[in-house]
Amino acid sequence: MSTADVEVLVVGAGIAGLAAARDLVAAGVRPLVVDANPHAGGVMQTLAVDGYRMEAGPNTFQARPPFCAFANRHDLWPALVEAAPESRRRSIFRSGRLVDVPRGLLGAVSTPLLSPGAKLRTLAEPFTRRGDPTGESVYDFIARRLGSEVATELVGAFLTGVYAGDERELGIEAVFPALAELERSHGSLVRGGLAGAFKSRDPAERGRGGSWSSPDGLGGLAERLAAGLPEPVRTDVTVNALSRDEGGWRADLGDEAVHARHVVIATPAFAAADLLAPLEARAAELLSGIVYAPIVALGFGVRPADVKGSVKGFGFIAPRSSGLKLLGCLFMSRLFPGRAPEGHELLHVMLGGVRWPECVELPDDIVVEQVLADLDRTLGLAGQPRQVAVRRWKRAIPQPGRDHVRQIAEVARRLDDLPGIHLAGGYVAGVSVADTLASGVRAASRILEAAS
Repeated sequence: MSTADVEVLVVGAGIAGLAAARDLVAAGVRPLVVDANPHAGGVMQTLAVDGYRMEAGPNTFQARPPFCAFANRHDLWPALVEAAPESRRRSIFRSGRLVDVPRGLLGAVSTPLLSPGAKLRTLAEPFTRRGDPTGESVYDFIARRLGSEVATELVGAFLTGVYAGDERELGIEAVFPALAELERSHGSLVRGGLAGAFKSRDPAERGRGGSWSSPDGLGGLAERLAAGLPEPVRTDVTVNALSRDEGGWRADLGDEAVHARHVVIATPAFAAADLLAPLEARAAELLSGIVYAPIVALGFGVRPADVKGSVKGFGFIAPRSSGLKLLGCLFMSRLFPGRAPEGHELLHVMLGGVRWPECVELPDDIVVEQVLADLDRTLGLAGQPRQVAVRRWKRAIPQPGRDHVRQIAEVARRLDDLPGIHLAGGYVAGVSVADTLASGVRAASRILEAAS
């Protein structure tokens, strides 16, 4: 078996691994990036089918400060596009119709999504006694601060679209860390929010608003990041095992081995657990316990005449109370140009999660039949939509629970005994594209700090 020497081995070429690799290259380090899949990008894949451009994984991202700093370093802005202004309009399917999601406290007070009693309860938030968010679920925290109706009808519905999860199981400290911190520091979300609004901040600390993508889709963004590496990503390569080696780590790649001083494991938690199990059993146990929700993504092309309702705005989400199987539907061709042929719209539908996990194993015809029934109920179908693509992810989105933050902190402490091993990925500190990228940036930063 031949052995190659590298400074850094990056295992996983999703957004976290690619971000780590790009920052390392910018600092003069040449990493070797490998991925078990036949392509770089991880879940960031864009399918081009007969003039439609459909995302197989995430659809958009928010340009948060770490992402903006990364984009500035690597001159990414010319390759990015902001969603159309109508993307600010988002809807929830409620009582047989689409209702616009309120924006801000004043919107919450006037929205038909909440009862008069729930609105009064929301206004009482500044006078609610300070509590302790440690170990609370999102539902418990929001219900305590804003009332149970806000927790289920607004926040729970929102989490349907982001996590495909259950607000009673997801942890507030992992999902909404800023809200937990507002209560700890100010005793109230409203008082904390007002204090932050009046605090002078550098524009770089605020990021850029809106929703973003790449003209070619997020798959195109992944390709651009990979193309900027001096050595191409080695795809279809599996790391079978990691072991200690003199001055670093030995990675078994099957027909060859790699010796590296540092290893960035930028894979899903369950894959990271497999690599760490022989090295740190407790850390592997914690990582393997992270649940992932299954997702089926479907694309449908329609003409305006095929839909009785309005295809405008970002799209809609369907809370559990709606009785629908689908989690939500995004109007992708309303957000970005080039997502559908002229005169057509692209509907991106999401299924699965904790609501219908078994759908990921069902035949296409059964899943499509259910989706069309739900689309007819929500949008009203006057014609037969064109099926663009179906993509299945058996383990798609991490579901951080009540103790997730402390469990990840314990993993990090245990990895102190494995110097040179660094974790990155969507399970570390947020599932969004921007948060996942930031985890890769932090891994690269730790490596560069160790070398300085």
